[in-house]
Amino acid sequence: MAIAEIRKTAEQKMQRSIETLKADYQKVRTGRAHTGLLDHIQVDYYGSMLPIGQCANVTLADARTIAVQPWEKKMVPVIEKAIRDSDLGLNPATSGDLIRVPMPALTEERRKDLIKVVRHEAENARVAIRNVRRDANEHLKRLLKSHEVSEDDERRALEDLQKLTDRYIGEIDKALQAKEADLLAI
Repeated sequence: MAIAEIRKTAEQKMQRSIETLKADYQKVRTGRAHTGLLDHIQVDYYGSMLPIGQCANVTLADARTIAVQPWEKKMVPVIEKAIRDSDLGLNPATSGDLIRVPMPALTEERRKDLIKVVRHEAENARVAIRNVRRDANEHLKRLLKSHEVSEDDERRALEDLQKLTDRYIGEIDKALQAKEADLLAI
């Protein structure tokens, strides 16, 4: 495997780590409503488990309320139960065939707990990026040992990999700061 391939593979893995972090951050609830909050909730739709978005219209009614409009009337209680039983701590209210999911206001204590969770997720992403760097470094050292690349090329590749790592860790820090600011905003 050439140096360029090692770098490309490492960069792709680091990018996936960032995307995973951002997806995890989407699940951390702030005081505001957004439709992505319900994306991971599965409902029993005629014996098969589907995400809510595949059997209902999920929209924002206002800044603090998500509206879920099932495509079939008999899915209303099923979707309502799935939302209530989820790990989000939400309490949906049904009016006719429309399910309203209000976002409860966050207490100061809950905000601090969520910030701890967010920081932990960021640290996990940093560790994942460092692991990618370590694997790529080992690959480069093996190439040097088998005399497939020169010492200068290996040193340049290691420096390039470190710059790449620093860039992605910087992205994690930015995402963390933005999420913390979002959680602290009232």
